[in-house]
Amino acid sequence: MRIGIIGGGELSGSLAEWWKQAGHEVIVSSPADDRELTGIVTATDAAAFGEVVLFAPDWASAHTLIDATAGAMTGKPVLDATDPVVWSTDHGYERAVPIGHSGIETLSDWAPDAQWVKAFNTCSPGVLRRRRGRDPLLAEFICTDHRAARVAAARLIEDVGFAPFFAGGVTNACLTEAGGPLRLREVDVADATAVFAQAVSGGR
Repeated sequence: MRIGIIGGGELSGSLAEWWKQAGHEVIVSSPADDRELTGIVTATDAAAFGEVVLFAPDWASAHTLIDATAGAMTGKPVLDATDPVVWSTDHGYERAVPIGHSGIETLSDWAPDAQWVKAFNTCSPGVLRRRRGRDPLLAEFICTDHRAARVAAARLIEDVGFAPFFAGGVTNACLTEAGGPLRLREVDVADATAVFAQAVSGGR
């Protein structure tokens, strides 16, 4: 499978390496002014290359990148690994979308023709490296309204040594984002159903 990655952070680099090890073709985007130095492609190139796209930039640049790449993502599964927060030196981070509204819903508004699926935003890259492929498998929660995107995300999650767990449509993605009960929580696949049910019920 061809995978285009938008966002050159630690998560993107780890997933690119693991997907290549699993036999996929992967390219990773970089800011245009780094292109000559690194040989890494632009976000638009990555979106056009991928049969599946991983969208993992900082939230502050997400809208600009959507404007640049949305046409190239039309009809494709797009794995959203963003967290809708904006960092400031004074206040730490602040949510950039209303409480109860997920970032992926905002991305879907900006690029409605892509098949968005929330994935790889629950645990840190360090946790993923430590738990990758180890029993019991770490659950990776995915949220989407598109069956094809769900299938693609599940395959790519399995290919790098985790267990996909479908957590409903995009309206549930806020559970996995900043302030949500599944954010930064390690969940073994055997416990995922109970943990998810508790998260949906508000901990009752």
